Amino acid sequence: MTITHNNRWLWLVALFLIGWLIYQLSPILSPFLVGILLAYLGDPLVDRLERWKLSRTWGVILVFTLFTLLCLLLLLVLVPMLGKQLMHLYELAPLGLDWLQLTALPWVQAQFGLDEDFWRVDQLKSAFSANLGSTKDVVAIILSQATASSIALLAWLANLLLVPVVCFYLLRDWDLIMAKLRTLLPRRREDAVMSLMRECHEVIGAFLRGQLLVMLALAVVYSAGLMLVGVELGLLIGVLAGLASIVPYMGFVVGIGAAVIAVLFQFGLELYPLLGVAAVFTVGQMMEGMLLTPLLVGDRIGLHPVAVIFAVLAGGQLFGFTGVLLALPVAAVIMVLLRHVHDLYKLSDLYAEPPADPPRQP
Repeated sequence: MTITHNNRWLWLVALFLIGWLIYQLSPILSPFLVGILLAYLGDPLVDRLERWKLSRTWGVILVFTLFTLLCLLLLLVLVPMLGKQLMHLYELAPLGLDWLQLTALPWVQAQFGLDEDFWRVDQLKSAFSANLGSTKDVVAIILSQATASSIALLAWLANLLLVPVVCFYLLRDWDLIMAKLRTLLPRRREDAVMSLMRECHEVIGAFLRGQLLVMLALAVVYSAGLMLVGVELGLLIGVLAGLASIVPYMGFVVGIGAAVIAVLFQFGLELYPLLGVAAVFTVGQMMEGMLLTPLLVGDRIGLHPVAVIFAVLAGGQLFGFTGVLLALPVAAVIMVLLRHVHDLYKLSDLYAEPPADPPRQP
């Protein structure tokens, strides 16, 4: 009994030390975590290429080439388009303030009996408009700040260049690393631990690979649909709605709200653009519920939307960007462990029915 008690304390101390190390090393962990994430996502593709009689190294090179082409396409096509739409949104902001000042806020004042000077939107508008002409100086300001702190710039560039290096070597040796880690498992507990790890792998893999593909597909559907309707900010709204789809129904709420506001500013109260926006998001929701989620994700995740939100916020609060990267995989593993703890609790004496009273003798 003493040995078991001491072992438990050793495990608790080891977990505490691991958490402390992650917290202390969080400023430099981001490129390694991104590399691990990319290697984890790319390993099935390399394994499939290996089954097609391609060597591991050439499979990694092929996957890397594909990923590099996608990144270049993103940088050369999508990023400039999003940048233009962000600038257009920045220029439309004074019109939104006009609508607030002249229409929405006076209605609220009349309903609640507020003073006329309760809202000071005119000051906000004048300050915003005064800075509107300085948007061309943003690049110069960024460059001046970057050159002023050259060490920080070099560190950022080093971390950026470190990601593909870490990803390449991890992806090439992924199977060997997993095999060596398996040899370190206790022999008597190997089957149980491997079963638990396979379940964690299913949950994490289904979420990371499946949900990312769902987000990408929804972003394409929403962006293409809104641009066909004629919404000027369609690409920006579609991408934001796709990113927000990491939480079920959040993308629909964020996207349709932003799209309706954009349509009202652009077209006024015209009926057909509003119907077009409703049709786009209805089709997107139908595709997500009936096709994308069942096909790409399945029902193996089991992460509640509130748990997803809490995990991301908690990870960011505790460990910054590193915590955001770790949040969902750690939450998935905790969910699997809690599921097994729940099963053990149901089998324990603590949960068992109380013993029946013996029948009284007459």
